[in-house]
Amino acid sequence: MNLLRFSSFKKLLTLKFAQSLPVLQQTQIKAYHWQDKTENQKTSDASNKFTELDPEGWNERWKNRNIGFHKDHINVMLEKHVKRLVNKRENIKIFIPLCGKSLDMKWLADQGHTIVGVDCAEVAFKEFFEEHSLEHTVEPVENLSGKVYTSKDKKIMLYCCDFYKFSRDTAGQFNGIWDRGSLVAINRQDRQKYSTLMKSLMAPDCQYLVDTYDYNEELWPDTYDYNEELWPGPPHYVSAEQIQSLYGDTCDIEDVDTVDHMEEKHKKWGLDYINERLHVITLKK
Repeated sequence: MNLLRFSSFKKLLTLKFAQSLPVLQQTQIKAYHWQDKTENQKTSDASNKFTELDPEGWNERWKNRNIGFHKDHINVMLEKHVKRLVNKRENIKIFIPLCGKSLDMKWLADQGHTIVGVDCAEVAFKEFFEEHSLEHTVEPVENLSGKVYTSKDKKIMLYCCDFYKFSRDTAGQFNGIWDRGSLVAINRQDRQKYSTLMKSLMAPDCQYLVDTYDYNEELWPDTYDYNEELWPGPPHYVSAEQIQSLYGDTCDIEDVDTVDHMEEKHKKWGLDYINERLHVITLKK
């Protein structure tokens, strides 16, 4: 008699579970899918929960003033470790990818260095030169289908174009690269293409400083839910192992500094830690 009851209960449980599967699947997809209709950004499916942005999406952010990545101060890591970037050299040529209107550019230029930046958001360049009251010219760059904004003293040159159309044929190679908010901002599937381009821009003496974030990413799938306060990047997670994978074939990599970046909002995400890390990348001799 007990065995019969157990068998009936088992069949009922199996039926209930089967009926609930569609609901569970829909819930899971909702939990992992982010879509902000105000921007040209997407996540492809439940297995790819991270925001993807194209040039149109980035321009939309500037248009809507969704530019929390822009800071009104010099980057702390840069100030602290600028000697590693300059490396006892004067008047070096520094590349700043996805530069926006970063104050770091003016700060480095004021120290005598030549700055070359690239971004797709022209409004950022207009605001940069206006806010710093810098005389400048604007000229087309046909092979990039873009423009170059050049300060009167030619210490700052900002290329408005698709980042991946920029190359060393455009502006040569660089003695230094300051990568803050660039590697962590690009779409994850573009990282290999990105690192290949960056390595091609490095002069033999280049000091490439890259600022990244890492956290216990394995917790994210369990804690991420559709909530506008929980942002699935950018900035994206980049581990030391990923840096090694992207650059280690031709470069030496030094982990220079780690700063605890944990805030209350990160605790709500279920993360145990979030660190800002600085790496120095140099070409192997």
